[in-house]
Amino acid sequence: MADLNGILILWDIDGTLLSAKGAGPQAFDRATLEHFGYAIPISSIDWPGATDYAIAYALLEKAGRTVIRGEAQVLIDRYLSHLPEMLDKTHARAIEGTRELLEHFHGNDSVYQALLTGNVSRGSDIKLGYLGVDHYFRFGAFADHSDQRNDLSRHALDLAREHLHPEWSPEQVYVIGDTPKDIECGKHIGAHTIAVATGHHSVAELEAHEPTRVFDSFADPQVLIDYLSARA
Repeated sequence: MADLNGILILWDIDGTLLSAKGAGPQAFDRATLEHFGYAIPISSIDWPGATDYAIAYALLEKAGRTVIRGEAQVLIDRYLSHLPEMLDKTHARAIEGTRELLEHFHGNDSVYQALLTGNVSRGSDIKLGYLGVDHYFRFGAFADHSDQRNDLSRHALDLAREHLHPEWSPEQVYVIGDTPKDIECGKHIGAHTIAVATGHHSVAELEAHEPTRVFDSFADPQVLIDYLSARA
C-alpha cells in the first residue's frame, strides 16, 4: 500500500497515447459489415471519447436493432477480432512524447499511473500491447465496468483507494485526455483535468469545456513534466 502522498495520473488511450489513424473506426466498420450485412460508418455517430459499449449501442440503434447488451457484446467481440489487423494496417504508433512521459513518471516514486478509458479491457490490452507500453499502469477503469464514461472516473477513484491508499483524494488525481468527455468525467469526481489537442478536438474546442489545463501536444514532454513536478 502506497503512502498517502504523491499524485495519480489517469491516462486516456485513443488520441492521447495512441495515434492509430482510424484503426478503431475501421475495425468497427468491419464489425458492422459482418453483423448487419452492411457497414455503418462510425462517423455517423458521436463516438470520440465514448465507451465501446456506448458506440455499440449507437450503432445498433442506427441499424434499427433492439439496443441490448448481449448484441452489443457480439458487435464488440467482432470489433476486437479485427483490431490487431487494423492497428497493423494503419501503422499505429504512440503519440509523440508519450513514451518519454510514461517512462519518466514510471521512475518517479511520487507519481502513479493508471488508465481511464472508454475501451473494454481486452481492447486496451490489444492497443497498449501493440505499442509495448502496457507495463506502465498500476490498474485501469474500462468500459467493462459501465457503459457511461462518467461512471468510470468514480470507479478509477475507488481503484486508487484500493490499490494506493483508502483515503486517496480527487485532488491528487489528474485525468489526461483529448476529448470533452475526458474533461467531463474528470470533473465528475473533482479531479484535475488536463486536455491535449492530439485527437479530434482543437485547443479552442477543449478550452471551451474549461479543463484545468490544455496543451496543444506533448511533443516536448518537459511541458507536462514541469507542470506536474510542482504538484507531485
